Amino acid sequence: MLDRWTMPWMQRPLNRLLPGLIAWNIRPVQLPVAGFVIGMLALPLLAFEHYGLALLAIVLNRLGDGLDGALARRTQQTSDAGGFLDIGLDFVFYAAVVLGFALADPAGNALAATFLLFAFIGTGTSFLAFAIVAKRHELERPSFQRKAFYYLHGLTEGTETLLALAAFCLWPAHFSLLASLFAIACLITTATRLWGGYLTLRNLETRQQKRATKAAP
Repeated sequence: MLDRWTMPWMQRPLNRLLPGLIAWNIRPVQLPVAGFVIGMLALPLLAFEHYGLALLAIVLNRLGDGLDGALARRTQQTSDAGGFLDIGLDFVFYAAVVLGFALADPAGNALAATFLLFAFIGTGTSFLAFAIVAKRHELERPSFQRKAFYYLHGLTEGTETLLALAAFCLWPAHFSLLASLFAIACLITTATRLWGGYLTLRNLETRQQKRATKAAP
């Protein structure tokens, strides 16, 4: 929901870091991999309840994710392969953070963590399933030109997820409540994406059928 405003706002500070990356011959594909490795440190850090360090690892992971796309556009090295790797590592990272909280307090956090992972399955599959079909039909994404895949709007997007993960680290004693609330928001996102995606594709197919009927002799 907030990505359409936060993404343009973040481009200026990210662009200031690009000359240094270019000077060091850093390739865009290296950034999501490095960010993933750093982000995965949050799993053991959370398990041992080092929440401040885990938050730092999460923020650095998200910084690498933003720099990846900015560098690819600056150097004209955007690719479907890079986009695939980026989004795949993101979903594994998100799940690892949730698992870290479950390991930190299995008795208090495991149920809420399971609920959130269940909700993540919905947001992730609805996102990727529609992206596959949108690519086939060459649908455009006017609000998210910087995304590697067609991006369906939702209540919970990248910005909201980062804020939620940060909140978990800042108030770990309230993880169960915060995770449950965010899981509900993710389920709302799943429902709206499924319905919106279905309507979009159904209307597209209807228009295609009408054009085919008119073109028929």
